[in-house]
Amino acid sequence: MSYLEVSSLSKAFGQQPVFEDIHFSLQEGELVTLLGPSGCGKSTLLRCIAGLTDVDSGRITVAGLDITRMPPQKRNIGMVFQSYALFPNLRVADNIAFGLRVKNLPADECAQRVADVVRLVELGGHEDKYVHQLSGGQRQRVALARALVVRPRILLLDEPLSALDARIRKNLQEEIRRIQQQIRLTTVFVTHDQEEALILSDRIFLMNAGRIVQSGSAESVYTRPESRFVAGFMGNYNLLDAAAARALLGLDVKGHLAIRPESIHVVLPGETPLANQGKSYPAVVQQHQLLGNVIRYVVDSGGCRLMVDLLNRSASSLLAQGATVQLQFNAEELQEVA
Repeated sequence: MSYLEVSSLSKAFGQQPVFEDIHFSLQEGELVTLLGPSGCGKSTLLRCIAGLTDVDSGRITVAGLDITRMPPQKRNIGMVFQSYALFPNLRVADNIAFGLRVKNLPADECAQRVADVVRLVELGGHEDKYVHQLSGGQRQRVALARALVVRPRILLLDEPLSALDARIRKNLQEEIRRIQQQIRLTTVFVTHDQEEALILSDRIFLMNAGRIVQSGSAESVYTRPESRFVAGFMGNYNLLDAAAARALLGLDVKGHLAIRPESIHVVLPGETPLANQGKSYPAVVQQHQLLGNVIRYVVDSGGCRLMVDLLNRSASSLLAQGATVQLQFNAEELQEVA
């Protein structure tokens, strides 16, 4: 039996629907990401699970218990927001312990739980500091610790890292995943960042316009998109319409052909095409973008513009504008989408 189950859930504000007929389930200890563009309904869905927003119809169960109409304080669900929502007049330890004191737990038990979770989120030595004395990453750790210290059945994270710089964000992604796996905490993470979802998730539920349009493992959603929206949102796919697919590759498709830039094999001048990749197609380099460890080239092959990603091995290997190369396409990596 699923640990968290959402069935036929719908929500509207006035005449404006936010999401309709949402279904999904989580196993205990699983981390699932609700991914999608702003306004697709993912944060409202998270607030409905937490009990902070009422649903119009549908059902939410945790371990077989119907919590749909249960007040939030009785659900034992922890939530971390994008804004840290910390008390500036309280020290770190008191911020973390706030939920325990609301429950009137004994002082010695509160102290032990706070000490345990401080070690878990690696905030040792900061217990007596005030919020203004902490960095953004440390403040988010305090918010996470405050949610964890009450030992929730489920943890909900609503874009908790979006306000942080890239380096701190990367570190906290790894920490959240480490903590979640260490204590086997069932977690729902909301983000609009596809890279963050790919790093963190056991499974991804991709939302658009109030519906889950595709779900599955991070690898399957990224490599096997089922629609143009999924292909466009999950990466920088080359999307060829039926005419372009036929002209370039001689393939007949009903919808569009999605090709990942990194799946195209580039045969450089002087190299021999790979024997197991089939036919090669001449192409001319038009421009390039430096993306750190990857160089993204825009090439023209038979009048078709394609993005091609190559590892940035050295400055001397950069292909100049106008350079001629050959392209090879692995048939297993070509994905037809609606």
